[in-house]
Amino acid sequence: MTSLLNRYMERTSRRVDAVLERLLAPEAEEPEAIRKAMRYSIFAGGKRLRPCLVAAGAECCGGNAGRVLKTGAALEMIHTYSLIHDDLPAMDDDDLRRGKPTSHKVFGEALAILAGDGLLTLAFETAAANARECGLTGSATAELVKVIASGSGTSGMVGGQVADLGAEKWRRRLPRARAARLLEYIHLHKTAALIVASLEAGAILAGGTAAQRRALRAYGRAIGLSFQVADDILDVVGDKKKLGKKGSDAANQKLTYVSLYGLDRARREAAVLTRRAHAALRPFGRRAWLLRDLADYIVTRDR
Repeated sequence: MTSLLNRYMERTSRRVDAVLERLLAPEAEEPEAIRKAMRYSIFAGGKRLRPCLVAAGAECCGGNAGRVLKTGAALEMIHTYSLIHDDLPAMDDDDLRRGKPTSHKVFGEALAILAGDGLLTLAFETAAANARECGLTGSATAELVKVIASGSGTSGMVGGQVADLGAEKWRRRLPRARAARLLEYIHLHKTAALIVASLEAGAILAGGTAAQRRALRAYGRAIGLSFQVADDILDVVGDKKKLGKKGSDAANQKLTYVSLYGLDRARREAAVLTRRAHAALRPFGRRAWLLRDLADYIVTRDR
């Protein structure tokens, strides 16, 4: 990671954490246990990638990153809710997340599910409040909510998760060509959709044009795919202590780029996707420096 990218992400992460601290402060009218469980997972670590993408999307369109931090926090809540649910025994059945016991291991399955639900619904309340603060019209606010919901729901992340569940033990059931199509669908929806939504949310809050939003969508799809390809590679060759997880894809017979194509082809695919991401950013010129550096970082990271 370049020093400029590292400083930007660290600064944005600190600012978003401060926003999250305020948003997730204990509330007298709700059970203490639910807020404790929500806070446990949201403050368990992580790079705050999606909030950084919201901020960068806004800046590419001439906006102010500081004005969109609440929506960045909202996207982080949605991401965290998805991780809580992904780790459940009925899903990936993971004991560790970011080097710490998963939510259901600490609070039990029922409260972990409800903590995820709480984060998801609070996210939309937070994004709507940010839209009002940014002076968005009713139509633009509706578009913001639509983009986030689409990236999160059955046409996005949730749909990708469903397809991922159905792809387990794929070697026994799917011909190679069909497995390849399913693999791309999973990556585009489970991972890339929320990344695209983060970028577009920033653009909408900053008053970005339709052309700018199209460019950011193309970039987001490319880095969303490369991010997942890199994850698949790290699950095989990465340091599990740095990753903070056991690396269960092979054990669960998951459909991944490595399991389908092998390490060498997966690495080549990541390089192609990075070039595609760079090409999508040309209309933004120098304002897209962060997103260019981020595309490079995604395929070289070690965690």
